[in-house]
This record gives sequence, C-alpha cells and structure tokens, in this order.
Amino acid sequence: MKQVETGDKVRVHYTGTLDDGTQFDSSAGRDPLEVEIGVGMVIPGFEQAILGMKPGETKSVTLAPEEAYGPHVPQLVQKVERERIPPEIDLEIGTALSTADQQGNPINLVVVELDEATVTLDANHPLAGRALTFELELVELVA
Repeated sequence: MKQVETGDKVRVHYTGTLDDGTQFDSSAGRDPLEVEIGVGMVIPGFEQAILGMKPGETKSVTLAPEEAYGPHVPQLVQKVERERIPPEIDLEIGTALSTADQQGNPINLVVVELDEATVTLDANHPLAGRALTFELELVELVA
C-alpha cells in the first residue's frame, strides 16, 4: 500500500487537543480534511506527521509551538487608547477584532485586557506558543 509523499493529496480525519486535554478543533461529524502535502495548506508539523502514513493508519502526534503556530511574540501585544476603537464595538476580554496593515493585509486581534482608558490587543494566533496534540486518521489518498 502506498505511503503519503510530498505532492500527494490526502483526506484525513483529525482531533486537536491542548496539553490540558481541551479540544480546539476536530473533523468529527464533518468530511475529512483534504490536504495537498508540500504546499503549506496546514501547519508544518501537521503536514510532516501525515508524510509516510498509509490509508487506514492512525497516529497521535504532539507538536511543539515551532511546528504549529509558532511562539507567542510579545511584540504583537499592543496597548492602544480606548478612543481609537469605534464606540459601536462592544469591548470585553476575548472580543475578536479585525483590521488591516498598510498593505491591506488582514490582521486578526483579540482583546486581552481593558480599562477605562486603554485596550490591550493581541495579534498572535490564539494557539501561538502552545503545544498541540493531534489524533490523525489517514482516510485516503486522492487520485
């Protein structure tokens, strides 16, 4: 039976959990995720874990932050004056906001602290700095 190689398209079921067992994503109840290996469609460690698998095979893999969404970068956490946030936006910790950089690329932000005068926004991916464990099942190689 053929093993997954770079360039292959595959369908894989997965469940992702954090160190404390909290599930952050899963394909359970949905179609398997279709991925082309080697083109960066998914985080590097996820793709690497699929390489060499055969249809029907399962495995568990734990990825260090560097293999997943990278380290948490303190410079991506910024405090801004509350008046810079449009007043119609209801702010609370965990509120997701979106803006764009000077080139028009989207930047996703999360409110991590706030007081009367300032709002602290985090532009890191929510899973940055976290080790991630994936339970993988290679469903099939796509022709």
